[in-house]
Amino acid sequence: MTEPHQPIAASGDRSAAAHTIGTAFTGDIVLPPEALNAARDIQAPPSTSNLAPPPHCVGRGYELGWLHGTLNTNGGTAVTQAPTVHGLGGIGKTTLALHYAHRHRDDYTLVWWINAESPARIEQSLAALAMQLHPAWAGRAAEPERAAWAVNWLHWHPGWLLVFDNAEHPRDLRPYTGAFSHGRHLITTRRATGWPRRVPTLPLGTLGPDDAAQVLCSYAFEDTDPTPRDLHDARLLAADLGHLPLALDQAGAYLAQHPTVSIDAYRRTLDTKLAKAADGIDPERTIARIWTQTLLALDEHDPLAATVLNTLAWFAPDDIPVTLLRHLGSEEELAEALGALRSYSMITLTRDTVGVHRLVQTVLREQPDHPGRTEAEHALDLAFNALPEPLDYGPAPVWDRLVPHLTALAATTPPGHHDLLVNRHYSTAAQHLDRQGHNARTIPLRQVLLTYCEQLLGEAHPHTLTSRNGLALAYRSADELDRAIPLYETNLAYFQQVLGVTHPHTLTGRNNLAAAYRSAGDLERAIPLLETTLTQREQTLGHTHPHTLISRNNLALAYRSAGDLERAIRLHETTLTQREQTLGHTHPSTLRSRNNLALAYRWAGDLERAIPLLETTVTQREEVLGHTHPDTLVSRSNLALAYRWAGDFKRAIPLLETTLTQREEVLGHTHPHTLRSRNNLALALQRALANQAGHHQAPD
Repeated sequence: MTEPHQPIAASGDRSAAAHTIGTAFTGDIVLPPEALNAARDIQAPPSTSNLAPPPHCVGRGYELGWLHGTLNTNGGTAVTQAPTVHGLGGIGKTTLALHYAHRHRDDYTLVWWINAESPARIEQSLAALAMQLHPAWAGRAAEPERAAWAVNWLHWHPGWLLVFDNAEHPRDLRPYTGAFSHGRHLITTRRATGWPRRVPTLPLGTLGPDDAAQVLCSYAFEDTDPTPRDLHDARLLAADLGHLPLALDQAGAYLAQHPTVSIDAYRRTLDTKLAKAADGIDPERTIARIWTQTLLALDEHDPLAATVLNTLAWFAPDDIPVTLLRHLGSEEELAEALGALRSYSMITLTRDTVGVHRLVQTVLREQPDHPGRTEAEHALDLAFNALPEPLDYGPAPVWDRLVPHLTALAATTPPGHHDLLVNRHYSTAAQHLDRQGHNARTIPLRQVLLTYCEQLLGEAHPHTLTSRNGLALAYRSADELDRAIPLYETNLAYFQQVLGVTHPHTLTGRNNLAAAYRSAGDLERAIPLLETTLTQREQTLGHTHPHTLISRNNLALAYRSAGDLERAIRLHETTLTQREQTLGHTHPSTLRSRNNLALAYRWAGDLERAIPLLETTVTQREEVLGHTHPDTLVSRSNLALAYRWAGDFKRAIPLLETTLTQREEVLGHTHPHTLRSRNNLALALQRALANQAGHHQAPD
């Protein structure tokens, strides 16, 4: 079995630096100087946007006025407290935001629509912005690099509008809405709670009776005016549909496709009992009520359209490549099927992609499976036929486009539809995300892999243990320690039972569990486990084996967290010496050990030993990693703080100024790390002035 522990151990090894400055939302991505300069110098052409065509929007005058006023308060200055539009599925949040963006498109230097359903989708949308503004460079860059470039561009340029559509979790947006301060943000979401108090929110309700009837009539009477009887029937049908905009659009689209069917006749084909939930309308059941007629029409006139629609239900809802569907029919047949679905308002369609409303997907997935091969299996086959070969080293753009759909398939496909080949693809998708530093996004994929291994191979099979460790690592990467720790505990119990207490895999499992305990602040359980692991690794692997050095470093960090600086320093000194001997003086692990030891010295008040070590680390990281690498900036900040603690403001202040300038250039003016640098500089200047005035204060 391959060693599953290295990413965990390595992350524990880096935690000293991470503790100093936190975690960068753009990852450890350092763009080349020419790309950074382009982010500063390139201007967006007038009216740049990626907006879908203007929607049909009725009866939202107050809401549009509220958005315009909220986005343009504070005398026209940038608003960082993004207004948030929330409401149940199908209520028209996206339609409202899109209508506002089109109406005020000329008010902004750039309008960019961001799919905010997940961090992966946000990154994908930002990467597309880089491709739009700097295609010569972005065409050669990986998706994370393109997203980082877009982040830098937004920091440099004012006057834009970002629309974060369908945000699932407020935490996914915090790195962006708080850091991008030169423009406006607009958020749509189904979540009514969990947003910061300073964020103005607009609860979006259903349409009023008159507006809802107008929507239906605008479809059913395109060229003529409705009669009073027509308006009466439209009001009744709108009430039966709960005045839900999505249901009105789809019922209206059906009426437009069948002009001989009156509103009253269509209404009589429906179950007229309004679907209710505990807190009002039940959107899923309301939408399901219109399926019968629409699907019957599709089956009768274009059976392929019905197959395509049911297949689309299993993918991610947005940006489904049209090429993904090519095996369902000929190019001409597929074009006709997609056109029919668009005419019934079942999908949104561009030249290259298809989108399906999330509520439509939910209702479709809950329908009973058709006889024979199911649409879920169709979706799996289509996705896997589009994957590049060889699987492990396919072109990154192809994987970037398909991984969100593979993740959706893993999360939605019913049990029993997975086999060895399917899970091989899921495993490769997880590896692709992990290589990009997005292990937290692999959770749905790894959940399926673990379930499959447990059912087919058993709880203690080596592949099951590896899958369980991978899922635990993903949970830990997502800061879901309450879910990671039980998995690590289960794995360690099986390792000890099957392999023995000193087998390398058992030691790895013990190290991983101890690292998770330490991350959770449970030092009473972490330290004894780390001590046992270190002793056993020394006995079985030797004192200088890389895994032994990782354990020694992790134990030193735990001692430091517990305030036992004497033992922490002793272990850090040993680890540094051994890494210098086995890895060399400038290996990244050696540089981390040197930084960790210097910090321990500083925490112990031994600045005479801390400062020279930090100076050496800064110099070596500049030489090995570059002047603006995140690790270099960490070391430079640590050195400046040590100078400040020593009262050497002549060296501390210029270094703090340099660090602040570089963080502003690389991360932006309002990134948390930049804010911390600015605060450190302000404190240093304050202390320097106090010293000049004869007031000596202890360092903070």
